[in-house]
Amino acid sequence: MSLFRVWQLAQFELTRLFATKRGLLALSAFAMVWFMILNYLIAQAVPFISSPEFSEVAQELAGNIGLQKLVSWPQAELAVFWLIALYSFPGFCIFVCSDQTVGDRLRGTLRFISLRCTRDEILLGRFLGQLLIIAILISLTVLATFLVMIYRDMSLFGSGLALSLQLILQLVIVVMPFIALMSLLNLISSSSRLTVVLAILLFTLANALIGYLSYYLPIISGLLYAFPGVQLLDIAPQTSTSMVNWLLPIGQSAGLLALSAFTFRRRSL
Repeated sequence: MSLFRVWQLAQFELTRLFATKRGLLALSAFAMVWFMILNYLIAQAVPFISSPEFSEVAQELAGNIGLQKLVSWPQAELAVFWLIALYSFPGFCIFVCSDQTVGDRLRGTLRFISLRCTRDEILLGRFLGQLLIIAILISLTVLATFLVMIYRDMSLFGSGLALSLQLILQLVIVVMPFIALMSLLNLISSSSRLTVVLAILLFTLANALIGYLSYYLPIISGLLYAFPGVQLLDIAPQTSTSMVNWLLPIGQSAGLLALSAFTFRRRSL
């Protein structure tokens, strides 16, 4: 395993996004979507939460669904951002990371790359590249939200900066297993579109099937912890969550990457 070759493969993923017309077009679409989210959801929700007329209603409603701590944050923009990003970025990863190796395999370029890199290096390099892309996009959206917040109240600069860095780290940990899952599905599907379809089926039908069977055999419910994002409801309130909720996605990522490496070594290119 050469870390230099892994980093080169990761850099190639960054180049495909930030130095090609197709990648820049995707970035433009992403920027427009988040501009609308910032302008019509985050910026507009803060006056509603902070207004005396609705503050008590908002506190009561948030307490009923376990989000009372978020409503009490002085950094209201980051609180609204956290809820939106926590559930949107995992779904975003499914589409963005749907073509890690399957496209190169169909074009025949994966065989050419494998002459200069091992399969483990290819797998890890593509995963790292996609993780860096998502981390950059998360950081940019957090930065935009932070700027909106300090424009409203400059006194929140220090506390908001620390909270922004915390949210970036937490969101990166959350999306890791979703990217690793797409690495695995890339190896067993025949196209990037099929990879997305398999991911959707996995999170809908398979999840529902396990939930149904666990009603009769409770031990089967343990399989739900193999699904990325199973802990999202627990970490959303930002209360004193267990460290297990943050170690779980790291363990899921390691397990999915190990299964991907096992599959990749036995698949023809």
